[in-house]
Amino acid sequence: MMTAPVLKYRFLWLVSLAFFSCSQKIVPERMTYFPKMKIKVETIPVKEKTWVFIMAGQSNMAGRGQVEWEDTIPHPRIFTIDSTGNLILAKEPLHFYEPTLTGLDCGMSFARNLLEKAPADITILLLPTAVGGSSISQWLGDSVHRQVKLYSNFLEKLAIAKRYGTLKGILWHQGESDTNEEGIVQYPERLQKLLGQFRADAGLISLPILLGELGSYSNNQKNWDLLNKAIHIYSLSDKNSAIIKTGDLVHKGDQLHFNAKGQREMGKRFANAWWQQFYQP
Repeated sequence: MMTAPVLKYRFLWLVSLAFFSCSQKIVPERMTYFPKMKIKVETIPVKEKTWVFIMAGQSNMAGRGQVEWEDTIPHPRIFTIDSTGNLILAKEPLHFYEPTLTGLDCGMSFARNLLEKAPADITILLLPTAVGGSSISQWLGDSVHRQVKLYSNFLEKLAIAKRYGTLKGILWHQGESDTNEEGIVQYPERLQKLLGQFRADAGLISLPILLGELGSYSNNQKNWDLLNKAIHIYSLSDKNSAIIKTGDLVHKGDQLHFNAKGQREMGKRFANAWWQQFYQP
């Protein structure tokens, strides 16, 4: 027969177990496969052999896809940073600015596909800077958006790029916030100004910049198509840019964000475009 103290402690144990079990059940579905630990990079790769790519724009670059277990398998030659700027082995999700929203982006897919073609001694460093809902004028004005000072944050990541490797390109996906009459008309000029700033601050006038189209599934598709046209108009005047087509990619159910399959495919297309147009042995 159990004594009162024993019954008391057993009751407390059962309550604690029930609380723990309940807390486990309320993890959002989108976070089911989020990594539980970070792996710090102990041996810094050779700077001359490290290709750096900055990911910039708004939510479809920050990622809203469903992260699966396959997206969290690290690769010994794909690095990223944590929120304090430490080098870690890359796992999805790469972006950390909007913890209640962020999901799968195209970064790991991009890096894996690129490494299939790259020399065996190359390491890739992915630097996330995209913030959902940000307009191009906010980037130009260095606005604070969702607690991130957009252009200053880009410059911080650019400094990391210069410290650890060679900046090889910028992956840009943005424009949903500019699909209004004024935004569409002004977009080519604003894009030219912003990308010019990127290159000037990087010290690389011919820095490759890859531009992803908006999807073809919007409730506001007419304006999205006009924004895509504006992106193409700009690209015609920039020989160091490339367009990533997305017309066949599918949304995740919200008619706003690419699903996980679309994000992985977009990463593959970014990699193929960079390799075909900008790789120089």
